[in-house]
Amino acid sequence: MATRCVRAIRQSSSIIASPSVVRATPRLLCTAAQQKSSGPRTEEENGTQKPEPSAAEKAFIEEKTQLEEQLKDVTDKYKRALADTENLRQRSQKMIDDAKLYGIQGFCKDLLEVADILEKATESVPKTEISTANPHLKNLYDGLVMTEVQIQKVFQKHGLVKLNPDGQKFDPYEHEAVFHAPMEGKEAGTVAVVTKVGYKLHGRTLRPALVGVVKTP
Repeated sequence: MATRCVRAIRQSSSIIASPSVVRATPRLLCTAAQQKSSGPRTEEENGTQKPEPSAAEKAFIEEKTQLEEQLKDVTDKYKRALADTENLRQRSQKMIDDAKLYGIQGFCKDLLEVADILEKATESVPKTEISTANPHLKNLYDGLVMTEVQIQKVFQKHGLVKLNPDGQKFDPYEHEAVFHAPMEGKEAGTVAVVTKVGYKLHGRTLRPALVGVVKTP
């Protein structure tokens, strides 16, 4: 029995010490290390490619592109329409405001003739005749003056302002030159004589003042 055990131990030791077994072990270890370091391979490394999109997918992509272009075009038109609407609203509002301010322009022009007549009537009365010795003329004159003052207050209330540019620089937007003449002691280009006063309605010249302008001799 003891002899058999010794023989079995010798056979197992000879197998372990065999050169073929010793050579195979490092090769297995190297293969395992390469598999561990390389990891799983991708589809491109395996030589495979992604499949091309189908006809339905291509049609869907084209339709999506067309819809995006249409959305961009509609959005641009919508913004332009909003801008045009806002401009139209502002212009309409300005027209309404101008109509409120200058709607009485024609009526004011007619009243200017009345104001001119009142002014000429008061200026035509000799100041020496206005006294208590002539009460009728004095009362008439005072009534004309009060009427003229009142009508000017009404004009100012509605934005109508008198222009009397005597001694001012000539302004072609507010004055109309009736004649030019040299005058001593006055600067050229200034108003020397006002033959008819002008009026402005809310800053806009309703009637230019008729003036005589000094010119260089």
